[in-house]
This record gives sequence, C-alpha cells and structure tokens, in this order.
Amino acid sequence: MRHCLQRFRELASLFVVIATFVLANSCFSTLSAHDEVGGGKGIGDSAPAGIGGNGPYASKNIFLHSRLSLPELGSGGASNVLGNDIWGWTDSTTGREYALMGLTNQTAFVDITDSANPVYLGSMATETGNRSWRDIKVHNDHAFVVSDLNGAHGMQVFDLTQLRGVTAPQSFSPNTVYDGFDRAHNIAINEESGFAYVVGSEVASGGLHVLDISNPTNPVHVGDFSDDGYTHDVQVVNYTGPDSMYAGREVAFASNEDTLTIVDVTDKNNITEISRNGYEGSFYTHQGWLSEDHRFFFMNDELDERDDAGVNATITRVWNVEDLENPVLLNAHEGTNFTIDHNNYTHDGFIFQANYTSGLRVLELVDETTGELEEFGFFDTFNTDDNISFNGAWSVFPYFDSGLFVVSDRQNGLFVLSFSPVPEPGSFGVVAAGLFGISLLRRRRRLAA
Repeated sequence: MRHCLQRFRELASLFVVIATFVLANSCFSTLSAHDEVGGGKGIGDSAPAGIGGNGPYASKNIFLHSRLSLPELGSGGASNVLGNDIWGWTDSTTGREYALMGLTNQTAFVDITDSANPVYLGSMATETGNRSWRDIKVHNDHAFVVSDLNGAHGMQVFDLTQLRGVTAPQSFSPNTVYDGFDRAHNIAINEESGFAYVVGSEVASGGLHVLDISNPTNPVHVGDFSDDGYTHDVQVVNYTGPDSMYAGREVAFASNEDTLTIVDVTDKNNITEISRNGYEGSFYTHQGWLSEDHRFFFMNDELDERDDAGVNATITRVWNVEDLENPVLLNAHEGTNFTIDHNNYTHDGFIFQANYTSGLRVLELVDETTGELEEFGFFDTFNTDDNISFNGAWSVFPYFDSGLFVVSDRQNGLFVLSFSPVPEPGSFGVVAAGLFGISLLRRRRRLAA
C-alpha cells in the first residue's frame, strides 16, 4: 500500500510538471576603483551597442522566446547608449508580467506577458546624464531607480500601475525623486520588511543607507551603517536559516569589495556587524545571493578573472553561512566558461548568473558538504566573442511565476528566456516536457537527501 501511495505521489508530481509546461506554452502565443572612468566598465571602454545581436546563440537547456534590441527599447540607436540592470514586476491585479530594463540614459518598461511578442511601453529618462550604472528594484507596485557617478541623480520612484492599458510607447516621469544622496551604485529591497538599502553612495561612507518605503512615494531615512565602509551590493532578508541566534532577525549579506560582511539591521537605530570575512584571491568582491534556505551564499569576484594570472575559469565562491558569526568558504567553483562574472540570483534550486561575454549561466549546488556546483544550462547572449571584458550580459531576473526569466545585455538588449523544451500540446513536446520534469524531480530529491 505504501509503495502504491509513493508511486501515486510521483505520478501526480509528474502530471503537475507536464500541465505546467502545457499551460505555459499556451501563454507563450562611485567610490571603487573599477567603477571609475577608464576602469573598463564605462561607456567609452565598452563595445558600441548592437554588435552581433541577431544570433545564432549558443545554448543548453534554455529556450529563446524573444529579444528586443536597444533601439527597440528606446535608445534611439545611439552607439553610446548601452544596457545595464534588469528587474521584473508582476501586476497583482491583471497578472501581466513586465521587464524593467536599465539603459545608460533611461529605464525601459516592457510587457512580456506574450513572451514571443514583447511590447515596449516606453521609458523613464535619467535625472542627469548618460552613465554606465543604473540599478532597479521593485516594491509595492513601485520601481526604485538609482544611478552611479551621474551627478545629483538621487532615487527615482515610479508607480508601475501606470503601465496598465498602455498600448503605444510613452515618455514617463517619476512620481517622486528622493534626494538624500546624489549617486548610488545599487539598491536592495527587503520586500518582507518594506525597507530599502541604498549602497555605494556618497553618504554613510558608501555603506548601508536605509529607507522606510512603506509609503513608496515618500521614502523616509531611518538609519545608516558605515562601520565597514563601502558596500558594492547587498541582499537583505528576514532570516529563516539554521542559526537560531538570529531567527526572525533582519540580516544583510553585503559584498564589500574584499569581504563578505554580515550585518544585523533589525534595529535601524543600532545596526551591528555580525561578522566580516575575507578570502584568498580576492580582487573585487562584487555581489552574491543566498540559497533559498539561507544556508549558503554564492558570491562572485568581478576582477579575479581579469587580474589574477592563476585563474583560467569563471570562479563562483560558495560560503556555508549556517553560523552567521563564522561563515566557512567551502569552494571556489571553476565554471565551464572563462569570462568575467557579474550578477547572480537563486531561484527554485538554481543559480542564475549573468557573466558578461558568456551570457547567462545556470548552476546547481550538487554537494552541500563540499560546495560543488554543476552547470545545468546556459544561453550566450553575447555571440561576438568570449573575451575577458565588460561587454555582454549584465544581469538576470528569474522570478516570474510563468517560468520566464529575462536577461539584460549591454550591447544586445533584452532577452526573454525559459528552460527548454517548450512543448506543443498533444505532441512529442509533452513527452519531452515529462522527461525534463522527471530530471528536475530527481535533482530535487538528490539535493534533499
């Protein structure tokens, strides 16, 4: 009887996977040296927009739904306008999905609900000039946009519900601009707590500048953390990991140029450092993201591939952070590619990495004791070369409920992707989807074992 129940559960899980693929198919009809001018990432040091953007694209286990070039995103075809950051928004009222892509001079809004036919809805212009760095996050149906080394830009706040019903491209304006800082390299938002964390600005020594955004169009400054100086990027969570001392606390995992710095930000009037850990071979601690169970932190170092003669593969560092006061670096994983890494995010057991000239790389943690990673798939958005440069894929957003994920490429625009295969109902594609689903289920069981 127990065996029959187990088989029933497996078949039911497989049915859900197949049904999901079929339904999805129906819907598919500053302060730091390397950021200074001349440091390699500026507009003048990058290839011009639009090179090699028409494919073919090398890929594995990833399907291309569509692409919008930079001119199709409102760049006007200027060679000095490049792409940068990307984030996503799902309208809770309509269920429509939107990509929010940063360009050096604006933020572009794209409806990707019909993934084969994305619709450019218009852009919100920069507050100041045309510079390489723009970062976007979303909370409570509002987008929050910052820009680095770009004069008195501040933080733009835009009500995304204004996109409802738009059928032709428009020029949008922010609903408000927060001016508590001029430039900022990045912004993180803990959507559970309703606080934004601006980093890499000229305030708080470049550390955490904390804003209450419960009223999105009236951000209120509530605290700072400057004890460890400049923070390049940060993830802030309501902690649910195994370290019982910090259960339920709000914790920041900061990439601070040469360290992983973990900070308790629960009390905005008394933000305290939990731990600060460097690592051998650091050149520029750039960004990282937690596993969904808060046990591991996957970090990239943006300059080791370029500046360390002993490195000949893209390196992803895997930290065990089960003890927040004593993190342990488990592994410096060598990828199958050799390009500079940039931004990575975790979702559904996968690590999605935007790695410049090698495009999107998707990894899995296959051994929790050693930190061993394995490449599951890739999609090379930058098909011109695999050189060690700051051209190509800048970031990825993998959190749409539809299973879509979007990648921003500096020269080649917006890519709308999903795992493949994408089945045709009633065809062999459904069988292929079922086999793919079995593979995913087996991977999940292996990780859970």
